[in-house]
Amino acid sequence: MKFRYAFIVLLAVLSGIAGCDGGNVPVVDVKQAAAMQAQGALLLDVRQPDEYAEVRAPDSLLLPLGLLRSRMGEIAQYKDKPVAVICHSGRRSARAVQQLQEAGFTQAVSVDGGMVSWAAAGLPVERGASAR
Repeated sequence: MKFRYAFIVLLAVLSGIAGCDGGNVPVVDVKQAAAMQAQGALLLDVRQPDEYAEVRAPDSLLLPLGLLRSRMGEIAQYKDKPVAVICHSGRRSARAVQQLQEAGFTQAVSVDGGMVSWAAAGLPVERGASAR
């Protein structure tokens, strides 16, 4: 299982086979993101709090895109670890990955299709207020 996880990260970050969005932003699909999260990657949700409260992936961390630069220190421990960034459809997550890359995050990837694709794929979701 560790090999599979390392392989997913390697594909997304180093080879670009998983695709790119917005220039040099590595992209993974929702199933790859779920597998990454299951192996300990941070699933970073960059939507607004009301969007996050409506529907979110379990154990994701909310850090809205507009606050990412000023609050990046809160996730500094992930600079050299896998970070899958998710939003509604993939646009904000691509911008967030660019910001993370500029700040030295080496394994940040954008989740293609965002929460729309996550839910459509039948992956687990939570609804309502969250403590995280």
